[in-house]
Amino acid sequence: MIVQWRKSSYSGVGDDVCVELGRLARGVGVRDSKAPGAGHLALSAAEFAGLVGALKRLPAR
Repeated sequence: MIVQWRKSSYSGVGDDVCVELGRLARGVGVRDSKAPGAGHLALSAAEFAGLVGALKRLPAR
């Protein structure tokens, strides 16, 4: 399966401080946009939803 990695539209041009997401056969992949060859985290859909929910609850910086 070829994974198409996507970066948030909130990332500006030249902004390399970002993560990329890709749809995997069994969930979602998360990788560092600065080091795409370094591997990725593989999360189930439920784990990814939990991660996003936890991040949304963090206080704004």
